This record gives sequence, structure tokens and C-alpha cells, in this order.
Amino acid sequence: MSEFMAKAYNRYTIIRYFIDAPIVCLSYFLAYRITSGNTPVNEPAQIYLFTLLALTVWYIAASFSRMYTDRRSNKYSEEIIFILYTIILFTILLSSVSFFLRNVFQFNSSFFTYFLSILFVLLSITKYVIRKYLHSAIYQGKLFDNILIIGATPSALDFYETINKYYYYGYKCVGFLDNAGTQLNGCAYQGKIKHLSALLKEKRIDEVVIALPNSQNDDIQECIEVCDYYATKARIIPDLQQYASSTVQVNNIGLMPIISIRALPLDKLENRVLKRFFDISFSISFFIVLGSWLMPLIALAIKLSSKGPIIFKQERWGLNNEKIICYKFRTMESNSVDIDRNGFYHQAVKNDPRVTRLGTFLRRTNMDELPQFWNVLLGNMSVVGPRPHPTPLNIQSMHTVENYMLRHVVKPGISGWAQVNGCRGETRIPGSMQRRVNFDLYYIHRWTFWLDGQIILQTAINIIRGDQNAY
Repeated sequence: MSEFMAKAYNRYTIIRYFIDAPIVCLSYFLAYRITSGNTPVNEPAQIYLFTLLALTVWYIAASFSRMYTDRRSNKYSEEIIFILYTIILFTILLSSVSFFLRNVFQFNSSFFTYFLSILFVLLSITKYVIRKYLHSAIYQGKLFDNILIIGATPSALDFYETINKYYYYGYKCVGFLDNAGTQLNGCAYQGKIKHLSALLKEKRIDEVVIALPNSQNDDIQECIEVCDYYATKARIIPDLQQYASSTVQVNNIGLMPIISIRALPLDKLENRVLKRFFDISFSISFFIVLGSWLMPLIALAIKLSSKGPIIFKQERWGLNNEKIICYKFRTMESNSVDIDRNGFYHQAVKNDPRVTRLGTFLRRTNMDELPQFWNVLLGNMSVVGPRPHPTPLNIQSMHTVENYMLRHVVKPGISGWAQVNGCRGETRIPGSMQRRVNFDLYYIHRWTFWLDGQIILQTAINIIRGDQNAY
């Protein structure tokens, strides 16, 4: 990385780390001013002492939650989840310390509620502004790493297309090396692998990505040695396509690297209990807060705008391929058919004449899925999980999409990792269903409670702004 780039990145890192200190202080003073009217006023020395204590506890909690890990390539919703996770740890630690120092600090009973609420809001806004500043700097070419790809494999192509599509990853590809000299979707060909040394000497290359098949082990080793000689960072995209959707860990026994493929997180009883408890709690909360008034309004609008039933019932596949009845608000004309004249499942298309005017709005905002909270309470669906597909679409896909049936090893969900990553709507385009399944399998193998929270948050954001692929 050039000296200019290094300074810019270091400045960004310092800002991310130290900006939280004034945010914590400001949140404390605002909460103290709001709540101090009904409590004895602390001495200035006590105020400064508590501020120092809060800052110390904050950075301890942030270190445990990995708050300051660079997440520029992740969604903002994930950053919010980590903010929330850090605040929970901060609350536990600070309240514990404050309990032992209760004779030193005097606060109103509502102080911590205000303090933590203000802290969450200010941090969320600040992190968003910093993220946009970073993305702007990358877009303007002020902050990025020059990447060289070695190999013209499918993994290399996927990597190249990904960093081109998502510019905020901060990578700029200068080209690729490959002995066969094949094309890589417009990526500049820089010669054979043996030219790596000369290229590192002539050009500013911050990182080398090795995407060669396992059969070229000698070439891989040679590339690593050349990168070591020029002190250039090197990464390897392993040839593990058969495990691409699994949770792969690389450990060592002595000097020998061992690849471990872990069991599914939801195979553990405690994780299933936690997820089920959350499903029930979230669904009941939904019906009390929103469903009790929003769903009757939608039902009335459907009844007044078109003929037919309010609720649409459809057979879909759930856990372990069991048939379930999935409930949705009806969004199509009541005489619509699911199977076309060729016997294939008739997916909804853009400007589909079967979809009513109200149905278009319900689909775009995902509100047609709200009755599925009843499925969650019945226990055949979860709030988050792979979206269940109609039976005809399952039958069509199970023979043409790799690992398709593995998505049924967990309960289906109202929303899922595939949906918040843009995999909605038609799957007629070649590879679109495979991409959706790959996202589903990623979720299944990497499930955490916090990932569910991120998906719910991102779904809420998509509902507000609308989903262009939902029709």
C-alpha cells in the first residue's frame, strides 16, 4: 500500500476507534442533565470519575464484541447488530461496577435507560456517517488496495466480479496472471505466472489473490515465496467448491493444516430452543403491536378491492420436506392458476396481469407475508430461515439445482439471508435459483442469533424503501 493510502487508511481506523469516546461522554452528560432533577447532584469529581469509568468499560466491551473490526464490505444492518451487542455487554459490565460503587455515584432510576438509548442512537448515526465517508473516499480513488489475481478459475471470476460490483470493498484489480492466457470477463491479462516477480517489482500491488486449483500446488507455493520476497500480502482462495456453503475452518496439528467442516449450529438443542423462544416472543409481539390493527386494515382493503378470499393458502415444503400450508394475503385475482400450459410452475413476473393493484403494493413491501406469523406460532415456520417454495417449484428445482434439498434441514422462514441479499422474484434466469440456494446454505451453516437479528433489521429496511425484485 502506498504511503498516501496507508496514511488515509490509518486516519480512517483512528477515527473509527476514537470517535466513540466523545459519543459516550455526550450520551452520559445528556442523560445526566435529563434525569438529575430528581436526584442529588454529583460533585464534579464524581462526574469526571464516572465518565472515565464509562469510557474504560466501553472499550473493554468493544474489544470483546470486536466492535472495531473493519466491516466496510458488510451491510450496515450488521454494524447496527454489533453496536447493539456491544451496548448489551457495556450495560452488564457498567451496571455491575456501578452496583459496587453505589455509594459513590447517585443517579435517577431512569438514568441508564436514557444513557443507553441516547448512546445507541448517536452511535448508529455516527457509524453510518463514517461508513458513507469511507465509501465516498473509495469511490473517488482516495482509498483502495491494488489487487492482482493469479489464475482464471471460476473462483477467480467470482472474486473479480464481486469486487467490481461492490466498490466499497476497497479493491481495484490491476489484472490477472494465468499460464493458459484465458479471459476473465474483461480483467486485464498481465502474462504467465512466472511473470509475478517482475510485476511486483514494476507496479504497486498491495495484495495478491491466488485462485489456482489444488493440482497446481507447485505454482501456488512459488507464488507464495515470491510474495514473501517482495513483502506483498497474499491470500489464497482454496479449491473447495464442494464445501462452499459449509462452515470451513482451517486449524493446525503441528505444522500440518487441517480443514474442519463443522456440524450445523441448529443441530444443538440449546440453539433450537433459543430460536424457538425468539420466534414465539417475536410473533406474539408482532400481533400485539402491529398485527392487531394493521392486518384487519389490509384484510378490509383486499375485500373491497377484489373478489375472492382474503387469505391465500398454498402447499409448500417445510422442515425435512414435510408438506405445510403457508398463509399469505391474497395478491392475485382469485381465478389465477399456478401451473402454466406446459405443466411448469407459473412464477409471478414483472407487471404480471394476475397481480391486483393492491397486491403489487403488498408484494413490494413484503406485507403479503404477514399471515405467516401464524405459521411461526404453529411451529412449522420460523421468523428467519430459507423461504419455502411451492411444491411444483421444489419438484422442478430438486433435479436441476445443486444441493437444493439441503435447504430443508431447518425450518423455512418469513424472511431469509437470500431475500435480504436481493434474491427475490423470478428464478427463470440461469443460475438465479442456485444463487438463492447458496445464500440459504450459507445461513444454515453459519446461523447465529445475531445473524437472525441482522436479517430482521435488513428486512425492515427493505420494507421501508421497497424491493424492486418483489413483484
